[in-house]
Amino acid sequence: MSEAPEFDVIIYGSTGYTGRLVAEYMAQQYGVSDDAPKWAMAGRSLEKLEEVRDLIGAPKDTPLVVADSDDAASIDMMASRTKVVLTTVGPYQLYGDEVVAACVKHGTHYVDLCGEPGWMRAMIDQHQKAAEESGAQICFSCGFDSIPFDLGVLMLQKEMQKRFGKPATRIKGRVRAMEGTFSGGTAASLKETMKAIAKNPALVKILASSFGLTPGFKGADQPNMLIPKYDKTIDSWVAPFIMAPINTKNVHRTNFLLDFAYGEDFKYDEMVVTSPGDLGKQAAEMVAKANPFGGDDAPKPGEGPTKEQRENGYYDLLFLGETADGETASLCVKGDKDPGYGSTSKMIAEAALCIAQDDIKHGGGIWTPGALMGKKLVKRLEDKAGLSFVVES
Repeated sequence: MSEAPEFDVIIYGSTGYTGRLVAEYMAQQYGVSDDAPKWAMAGRSLEKLEEVRDLIGAPKDTPLVVADSDDAASIDMMASRTKVVLTTVGPYQLYGDEVVAACVKHGTHYVDLCGEPGWMRAMIDQHQKAAEESGAQICFSCGFDSIPFDLGVLMLQKEMQKRFGKPATRIKGRVRAMEGTFSGGTAASLKETMKAIAKNPALVKILASSFGLTPGFKGADQPNMLIPKYDKTIDSWVAPFIMAPINTKNVHRTNFLLDFAYGEDFKYDEMVVTSPGDLGKQAAEMVAKANPFGGDDAPKPGEGPTKEQRENGYYDLLFLGETADGETASLCVKGDKDPGYGSTSKMIAEAALCIAQDDIKHGGGIWTPGALMGKKLVKRLEDKAGLSFVVES
């Protein structure tokens, strides 16, 4: 960009369920004072933007930007006006192409909440080189998938290096506790992915592999995460975790982008902890069979948990690392709101501000939160967003 952009961050999708939470967080945390980040709300309808601005208690002079993914010129104009586009407008495979292309063209940075690996891989293949050339830092998966997992592994690996002088060759991600609900947006993304597979069966390979986001690299065989099993390390049964397919891909891409700081033979898996004994086994088998998106009461796009549900939500994630020589350490990541919304809205806002304000040394390209922002984002999340990263053993 030749001259300083008008805004630090534009929140595209501010009139949607999650975008509104992000805008509300920005208004409450930062406002629009002289020393605050310069941010704006963007969406398809000026009238609806004004309505949401007033509803969330944002100042009357909060800038509003009309942009629509069906109108390429409006998306192009939006991207040209800001350092970072923060977009909550998904499914991204339906509404994301023009936004990424405009950001890459203008050298504008970009964050989203994408958990759609087929589309993410398509964007990597299409835009990696052009983003490197324009300086645009494109960073997918800046919500619950995959920030706590990506950064949890990164921080545990830093601890392993500090303590043992080498990385863990194996890390287990274990969801010890979680209270929260899924949204219509998450369900819609899954539906679109299934449609995309029907049109292009080659996508199955990308979706099935932990290395779907590391073009040209396939590492060691990874642990099976699809069936319940007994985990001796924590003396408990564990079950498949619905976010593991996207999180594991992002963790391996971080390793790939960091020149294999975790090693080329690194193994990683994620599962949900139930309990020891027969009851734990039964619970793990039930989790494995459950479909959180099924049934007549499955949420529609734009829907999500109530404020009370968001406030009462939380998560507790354990990361267990082991070196090739058997040395071990563990780290815990906790969040203080429901993972999919209360915590996610804070995480993506801080990720956008981290890129806009924190002097990230990397150049352009298609990044992950861990590889691009690393410890700088961890600091923001601990200071502002209710997360903690604590070494346990």
